Amino acid sequence: MTNNNKQTGDYGETLACEFLKKQGYKILERNFRIRGGEIDIVAKDKDDLVFVEVKTRYTREYGSPAEAVTPWKIRFLIRASQFYLLRNRLLENPYRIDVIAVDFTNNNEIEHIKNITN
Repeated sequence: MTNNNKQTGDYGETLACEFLKKQGYKILERNFRIRGGEIDIVAKDKDDLVFVEVKTRYTREYGSPAEAVTPWKIRFLIRASQFYLLRNRLLENPYRIDVIAVDFTNNNEIEHIKNITN
């Protein structure tokens, strides 16, 4: 990952956190890392834990931000969220996996896609 990509990703995550806070979410953790990757944001939405993947794009050269969430990435997010729940003894908590797509090619649009595993 180039420094520019990391800066873009970090900026998108910051915007996503601000967006979620305005929606009433509580941010619990950012960049939860496990072998093979990370969960960008762990948040609380009422009683639900929410694991959030953030995709940010300044260009549509490789598609929209939401299109960048591949089936492989979804499988990883499921595994990583289950590890988080196990490690923190939260297996009984309801949870979901969301995507926040930050698209600077479309008037700085932020799209929140809830529960991508359903």
